Amino acid sequence: MTEEIKNTENNESGENKILAAISYIGVLCFVPLFLKKDSVFVQFHAKQGLILFIAWVITWAVGLFPVIGWIAAFVACISLIILSLLGFVYALSGKYWKIPYVSQYAEKIKL
Repeated sequence: MTEEIKNTENNESGENKILAAISYIGVLCFVPLFLKKDSVFVQFHAKQGLILFIAWVITWAVGLFPVIGWIAAFVACISLIILSLLGFVYALSGKYWKIPYVSQYAEKIKL
């Protein structure tokens, strides 16, 4: 799967970049999701952040099962931390980054 990165050519305001970056910080994804409905850039990142948040919740639930659940949750947590950090950085730099597998679900969210 190829990853797709599009630059907004710095057309986005600093506020939009910060709100988009906040989308990747767990439950805070709801703030930009409902606060900036008019910004395509913020909504793009907020929807991906929401999918990552759902993945965090599922990971937490899997981690409740002894041994195998702990191992699976550990691997998932490392992956989610890396994806969240990358999303955060791309959002702050004003780029659209389609996270592999996450973006296909994020695009289905209609608000």
